[in-house]
Amino acid sequence: MKSLVAYITAGLEDENFTLDLIESLKASGVDKIELGIPFSDPVADGPVIEKANQIALQKGFKLQKLFDLSAKSSQIIDTYWMGYFNSFYSKGFEKISQIASQSGVKGFIIPDLPLEEALHYAPVFTQSNLININFVAPTDSKERIKAVVQNSDGFIYLVSYTGVTGSGIATALDEIIKNVKEFSDTPLYVGFGVNEKTAKKKAKGVDGVIVGSAFVEVLLDDGLTKTQKIDKITGQAKKIKSIINE
Repeated sequence: MKSLVAYITAGLEDENFTLDLIESLKASGVDKIELGIPFSDPVADGPVIEKANQIALQKGFKLQKLFDLSAKSSQIIDTYWMGYFNSFYSKGFEKISQIASQSGVKGFIIPDLPLEEALHYAPVFTQSNLININFVAPTDSKERIKAVVQNSDGFIYLVSYTGVTGSGIATALDEIIKNVKEFSDTPLYVGFGVNEKTAKKKAKGVDGVIVGSAFVEVLLDDGLTKTQKIDKITGQAKKIKSIINE
């Protein structure tokens, strides 16, 4: 069965609501959670997640909130931290890795940490029993793909187009999927622009999908109550999980 990963911006809502949402998402078929670390310049993210980042920061987001939430989330579902390298570096990479491990976090998803720099931190990941999720993109050469994925673990994050999250721009992925599969047996998940309309097409040939903007957009809807937000997001998750496994 193909997997569904859900992204949620940490600190956008209070902890109790976020945990209720995570529990409901798991019950709806979500397999993993990405907790996004709010950052002032999320270069890989589109306007929806960028807005969520800004709101969370305006609400006074602190890393301690992430740590507290993760310790509880990780007891419910496999939990990953998604954030930009500065958020990890400013705290001290070794220190934040130790905290992540103590909180039960499975690994990090850092879109602006290239392979060459990630290799420098490999001993820290190993010592903390954390997974560093590797990215591949349609612009990568076959040689680059081999270098990125041959030592991958957990899952590989396939960026489905050149751009930012949520834009939904279509890109042919057959060739890059073929190249990844040639060099690695690690599950390959596709992200960027995945929603109810695009999920079936994007899931072709891969092992799972990652959904972020579609869920966060609901969280940003001030016209919905908290209960309505959870109901709408979990409804989307159920539909997407069904679609990708048809």
